[in-house]
Amino acid sequence: MNEKKLQKMKKVIISVVCALAFGTLQLAAQWVNVGSAGFSEGQIGETQGPSERVSVAFHPTSGEPYVAYKDGGNSDKATVMKFNGTDWINVGSAGFSAGEVGHTSFAFSPSGEPYIAYADYGNSGKATVMKFNGTSWVTVGSAGFSIDYVWFTSLAFSPSGEPYVAFGDLADSYNATVMKFNGTDWVNVGSAGISEGTTYYTSLAFHPTSEEPYVVFSDLINNYKATVMRFDGTDWVNVGSAGFSEGAVGDTSLAFHPTSGEPYVAFSDWVNIEGATVMKFNGTDWETVGSAGFSGLTAKFTSLAFHPTSEEPYVAFSDLAHSWGATVMRFNGASWVNVGSAGFSAGKVWGTTLAFDPITGKPYVAYRDQENSNKATVMRFDGSLSTSEVNQDNITRVYPNPANSVLNIEVKGISASLNARIVNVLGKTVTTQKLNVGNNSIDVSALTKGVYFLQTDKGNAVKFMKQ
Repeated sequence: MNEKKLQKMKKVIISVVCALAFGTLQLAAQWVNVGSAGFSEGQIGETQGPSERVSVAFHPTSGEPYVAYKDGGNSDKATVMKFNGTDWINVGSAGFSAGEVGHTSFAFSPSGEPYIAYADYGNSGKATVMKFNGTSWVTVGSAGFSIDYVWFTSLAFSPSGEPYVAFGDLADSYNATVMKFNGTDWVNVGSAGISEGTTYYTSLAFHPTSEEPYVVFSDLINNYKATVMRFDGTDWVNVGSAGFSEGAVGDTSLAFHPTSGEPYVAFSDWVNIEGATVMKFNGTDWETVGSAGFSGLTAKFTSLAFHPTSEEPYVAFSDLAHSWGATVMRFNGASWVNVGSAGFSAGKVWGTTLAFDPITGKPYVAYRDQENSNKATVMRFDGSLSTSEVNQDNITRVYPNPANSVLNIEVKGISASLNARIVNVLGKTVTTQKLNVGNNSIDVSALTKGVYFLQTDKGNAVKFMKQ
């Protein structure tokens, strides 16, 4: 038996013995492959590149998981695949971009069209965005629309459906720039080069209520510390202090709390041996969520997302403490705890991204899988998230699901009415209503097709589909 197989067997034996000793062995309550491991045709970008990830996201209406990546099996061009319930299949053609790509970022428009942004090496490394129109991939506006070479591209959609892209632009010494597509052209959002200096690891997201774009980055002018800026409609302004982290950061990831709207940032924290740290802005200052460097050892490719119902923050990363295997942790209100086993992947991983199935609430992690020739692998957690699950003692039934025109809700066990709201997958409240004991109904005929959440002020959260 070779050394690699021996070490792998030892790891499995130790995990089983520990689980038996503490009475926690649940074979079903683990991370499982979605389809086949290493399902892509070739390896994903560079083996340990600074930005090449396997991006995972869920279609807002079908609920299918999609992945996008730099495809080493197709001359390092862009490829997008989706899981049809049985297999991973190409969305359009594999390697659909005109040439080699880098720094890829993937997102769905509110209407459900998949978009991908990247540094387009066929156009001098400038920014290009493409979308799938149902038949083929087409360029959005002009290819190579940025002034010069870009890096660390990040794509997000405004609530009104406009695609925005953030990146560092060589034309401005890699200062951060944000552009949007206005239906005809790509135009700057505010000034080009919004940061004071060179930026790394840009991450772009929209505030769920103010609908303002926010961007986080590792900020050279502030000794590589984290900085967050927002566009107030006229100018880009700092959110709290520039360079608010204790020390230098990498792999920044930005997300908003679905209810409070507080911005959270996860990063690899160089002051804390590059462990994972999460901070949030409380309206005045940035504060640490739980302990700084909670992963213990180095965490690379940190990816932050909120559970759609419990609203707990989760972070996925490549975990040095577990031989660079994939680990996911969540904050339970007091501390960061593992979701399933730490280092649950078959071997070393790179380029981790995290997303939640909007229907089941299960976390999915995509990555470059060194155990499978650096090809793409996606895993999901099939175990119980009992301490994260919401209390549904008051809402006893929601039907029909999917709903067409009316959503019926049965409520019991309360002495007063519940304040309820329907929230879309972007975290935006689309309607509100009071619920009383007994039978209630909400008119959902005006909602667009897709996944929604019925939430109440008593902690209830129920997913439903609008068809």
